[in-house]
Amino acid sequence: MLQATTLDFLRQLKANNNTVWFHDNRKQYDMARQNVESLVADLIIAISKFDPAIAQVSPKSCFFRINRDIRFSKDKTPYKTNMGAYITKEGKKSVLAGYYLHIEPDNQGFLAGGMYQPMPNLLAAIRQEIDYHQEEFRQIIESPNFIHYFGTLEGAKLQTAPKGYPKDHVAIEWLKHKDFVVTHALTDQQLLANNLATYSQNVFAAMLPLNQFMNRTVIEEQ
Repeated sequence: MLQATTLDFLRQLKANNNTVWFHDNRKQYDMARQNVESLVADLIIAISKFDPAIAQVSPKSCFFRINRDIRFSKDKTPYKTNMGAYITKEGKKSVLAGYYLHIEPDNQGFLAGGMYQPMPNLLAAIRQEIDYHQEEFRQIIESPNFIHYFGTLEGAKLQTAPKGYPKDHVAIEWLKHKDFVVTHALTDQQLLANNLATYSQNVFAAMLPLNQFMNRTVIEEQ
């Protein structure tokens, strides 16, 4: 269960995003991190009920660092003001489609999945898979469960048809995608609810067919 103190810490960090404040409040961060890692452990158990490949993954391998990479950013604030975990059988660095938890106060939390910014060879393979299996893909993203939790497929798109595909291709709007992601917003009340793991299990289960479709292209590319 997520603790209210974790959201409170993130609010305070947003108002005091500097190394001096962070070091002075390191204990609060450590408690928040441990709380989120415990929640991720619960999510791994919940997800493994419908995706057994997740069962043995370590929560720590899924948890993102709080430090921002500021080398190429105009924003030099040193810390993220959210906490997140990407759950796959290979941890957060995997190219596999997985299950993402985003914890951020003031109703900015969400659950997400699918494929984000795949490498060019993998992106080409996904487009080919959609081209070859259009009806299967349509059934996934037009299923009542998918629409209930996610509405529609999201992600950055090209302005025109990708190379090798005609502009009038019947699946052109899917093929334009550079990301293939879905999101489900969470309020603070939902994040702090006792049933967050169970609720997340239902949301993540709804994205399983999309993740499986994406991941078979990864297997083919390896």
